[in-house]
Amino acid sequence: MTLLSRVTGLVRELFIATMFGASAMTDAFNVAFRIPNLFRRFFADGAFSQAFVPVLAASKIQDGDKETCELINQTASILAWAVMVLSLIGIALAPFLVWVMASGLNQNPRSFDVAVVLTRWMFPYISFMSLVALGAGVLNTWRHFAVPAVTPVLLNVSIILVAALLAPEFEKVSFEPIYALGIGVLIGGISQLGLQIIALKKLGLMPRIYWKWKDLNDSWKSSGTQKIILLMGPAILGVSVAHISMIINTQIASHLPSGSVSWVTYADRLMEFPSALLGVALGVVLIPQLSKARANGDTKEYSNMLDWGLRIVVLLASPCAIALLVFAKPLVSVIFHYGVMSTFDIDQITFALMGWGVGLIGIIAVKVLAPAYYAAQDTKTPVKIAVVVLVLTQVLNFFWVPIFAHAALTLSIGIGALVNAAWLLMGLIKSGTYKPADGWIHFLCQVILGNLCLAGVLFWINGLVDWTEMTNQKTVRVGYVFMTLAVSAFIYFLVLSLSGFKLRVFMRR
Repeated sequence: MTLLSRVTGLVRELFIATMFGASAMTDAFNVAFRIPNLFRRFFADGAFSQAFVPVLAASKIQDGDKETCELINQTASILAWAVMVLSLIGIALAPFLVWVMASGLNQNPRSFDVAVVLTRWMFPYISFMSLVALGAGVLNTWRHFAVPAVTPVLLNVSIILVAALLAPEFEKVSFEPIYALGIGVLIGGISQLGLQIIALKKLGLMPRIYWKWKDLNDSWKSSGTQKIILLMGPAILGVSVAHISMIINTQIASHLPSGSVSWVTYADRLMEFPSALLGVALGVVLIPQLSKARANGDTKEYSNMLDWGLRIVVLLASPCAIALLVFAKPLVSVIFHYGVMSTFDIDQITFALMGWGVGLIGIIAVKVLAPAYYAAQDTKTPVKIAVVVLVLTQVLNFFWVPIFAHAALTLSIGIGALVNAAWLLMGLIKSGTYKPADGWIHFLCQVILGNLCLAGVLFWINGLVDWTEMTNQKTVRVGYVFMTLAVSAFIYFLVLSLSGFKLRVFMRR
C-alpha cells in the first residue's frame, strides 16, 4: 500500500511538473503546502504519533479494551479542539507564516500573494490529517496496516483530478490556475479522513469527540492523555528541530534563482519514494510491535525485531542510494522531463537528487532507529541528537551553498542524517537495548559486493544514452530506464545469492 501511495505521489509530481513546470507560481504552491505540512508533523504523523502509539499499545496490553477505547475518545477530543483552534490562527497569520517560511518570495509580489492565499485555503488540511493520524495509530496498534498506508493515494488522486479539471477553467477566466492544486489538497484531506472513519467504524473503534467543557476538562486531566502530552513535549521539540532545518533551507532556496524551491521539492519526491517504501513502512510496523515487546518486558524480541529492521534497511536502501547517485539523471528525466519542464530544470533536479543519494541510508535508518526510542517512551534522546545535527547541517550549508547552490541543501541534510543514524545506533548498543545478532560483518561484505556490481552496471548504461535528448521517444526512454533498473536489481540479488546470501531468512516471522 505504501508502494501504491508513492507511485501515485510520483504521478502527482509528474502531473504538476508537466502542467506548471518549475516557476514562481510552483514555488508559491510548494511553500504554501509546506506550511500546513510543517504543523502536521506536530499534531499528526510526527510528534503526536510518536507519543500516542506507545501509550496506546501499553494501554491495550495492560488496561484492556474498555479503558483503551476511553483513552482514544479522550485523546481524539483534545486533538480535535487543538487543531481547530490552530487552523483558525494559521488562516489569520498566513502572511506572516509565508514570510517566515520564504521571505525571498517578496522579490515577486504576485508569488508571495498567491502563497498567502494558498496557505489560507490549505490550512484546514491540518485538522483532517491530525485526526487521520490518530485513526492510523489506532489501526496500526490493532495490526490493520493497509488502510493507513493507502490513504495518501486519495490525496494524490484528488490533487491530480481537481487540478486537471479546474486549472484550465481558471485560466479561461484569468484566475490563477495554481489555485486548483490548493483545492485538491483540501479535498484530499477530507477524503483521507472519510476512509479512516469507515475503517474505524468496522472495527468498533470510532472515537467519540467530547464537545462539553466538563468532558473535555476530564479528558485533559486523565492520566493517559497527560502521559501522551508529556511525551509529546520532547517529540515536538525533535520535530521542530527537523523542520527548523527545513524552514532555513526553504528560506535559502527562496533567495536563490527562481525555481530553486521547486527543484529541491521535485528531488524530495523522488527521494521519498525509497524513503517511504522502506523507512516509513518499517517504522509503521515496528513502533507498535516494539512497544508491545517493551510493555511485555521481552527484551530479546525487542532487539531481534530491531536487528531485522536494520538489516532490511542495509539490504534494500543501499542499492537505492547507489541508484540516486549513479543513475539520477535518467530517473529525473523519465519522471519529470515533459511539458514545460526544460533540460536545464532536469539538470538542477538531478544535482539535488544526488545530494539525497549521499544520505539516503541515514534518512531511512533514522526511521527505524528512532522508533526504538519512542517504543521505550524515550523521546528526549532523539531530540538532543537532532539539535546537534541541525547545527551541523546549517554549518555545512554556510560553506556549501555558495559552491553547490540548491544542491547543497539536500547534501547537507543527507550528511546530517548519516550522523543522526550513527548516533542513535551507538546509543542503543551502548545502553544494551540493542544487541546486534551474529553475522553482520559477513552480511555487510555481501551487500557491498552486490552494490559494486550494481553501480558498475548503472554507470555503464548511464553513459550510453543522452536521456534529455529523448523527448520525442518518451516510451523508449521509459523502457530503457525500467529495463536498466530490472537488470541491475537482478544482478544485485544474483551476486548476493552467489555469495551465499539467503533472502528467505528475512521472510520468516
